[in-house]
Amino acid sequence: MNLSFGRDYLAIPGPSVSPERVLNAMHTSAPNIYEGALVDMVADMVPDLKAVARTQGHVAIYIANGHGAWEAAAMNLLAPGDMALVLDTGRFAGIWGTVCERLGVKTQLIDFGKKSAVVPERVEAALRADTEHKIKAVLTVQTDTATGVRNDIPLLREAIDAAEHPALLMVDCIASLACDVYEMDAWGVDVTVAASQKGLMTPPGLGFVFLNDKARAAQNPNVSYYWDWAPRIEPERFYQFFGGTAPTHHLLGLRAALDLIAEEGGIEAVWKRHAVLARTAWAAFEAWGQGGPMEINVADPAIRSHAVTALSLGAHDGSRLRRWVQDNGGVTLGIGLGMSAPGDPNGDGFFRLGHMGHINAHMMLGALGVIESGLKALSIPHGDGALSAAAQVIAEA
Repeated sequence: MNLSFGRDYLAIPGPSVSPERVLNAMHTSAPNIYEGALVDMVADMVPDLKAVARTQGHVAIYIANGHGAWEAAAMNLLAPGDMALVLDTGRFAGIWGTVCERLGVKTQLIDFGKKSAVVPERVEAALRADTEHKIKAVLTVQTDTATGVRNDIPLLREAIDAAEHPALLMVDCIASLACDVYEMDAWGVDVTVAASQKGLMTPPGLGFVFLNDKARAAQNPNVSYYWDWAPRIEPERFYQFFGGTAPTHHLLGLRAALDLIAEEGGIEAVWKRHAVLARTAWAAFEAWGQGGPMEINVADPAIRSHAVTALSLGAHDGSRLRRWVQDNGGVTLGIGLGMSAPGDPNGDGFFRLGHMGHINAHMMLGALGVIESGLKALSIPHGDGALSAAAQVIAEA
């Protein structure tokens, strides 16, 4: 007997679950890429996409994953020899910095570890020390997908302004867009990088770079033909939106995803749902941790992501639990990406739960129920009352 038969739940922190309406919208013959319905749909969709990022600025759409969007943003703004200040809170801002270095950009890294958010005072001090204003951009993530740390972007903007530094603020929202509260224009962000496969509920393949007029004016004149965002944000012909043939079926899926966001009540309602479901997961994890080794990587709830939670379980039990819930319960948890501990160089004592995009109460409670079954089956010590605590969060919401 195997209890995993039925619909699998991919509970990794991206790609997230794609709604049936998104998949059905993509399941069609290719549309005309020169005129007609697709052209009209994209024209109507661009304002809706910008509304999710809360910007009146511009958006460039790329046929790429998040790494491609990183490179697009860097290529358009940073030339060889330029300097970028990289603020790392786990893994992904550091990799974005590596992308910049491969383009000939010099980087200055401030590493805040794997459990803490960006400290604005340290950023302000670094910018004040740059008296010649060699730093052209400050790069960070809103949510680090590996660690679950969520950075306070308004405080970071305040630190840059307090230093009276002209550097552009560039924020990776690949994991957080349409999950965590994000106000690009109100928070003074110059460039936002995102992708389709997480909060936007569409299969991997679309990368987005949102930018304001300040960033547009600072464009690197030597940007390559393909990555150049200028024709993408003001195309004279439809193909220029995408640097060539349009990603037709991904666009159809994204249109359906944006419609779902609107029908839920808009992005504010989506933010609230994610906040409740994140607290639901945390309630269970904290209860299990009272009687065992389970520990949420980020201790302070104020800086935890509403899209993903990273956890430690000790020894090799993270991987053991992941395999048990997948094989016996049909739930796929995320690996402990970039995590390790003394005696655990491969991070087998860690795992992650993605709670982003197209999820609801029964999916969350079901996943938590399977995890508790795995803890029991594997005799991993854990506290009692976790599922009751999680249900109480749902009930109160």
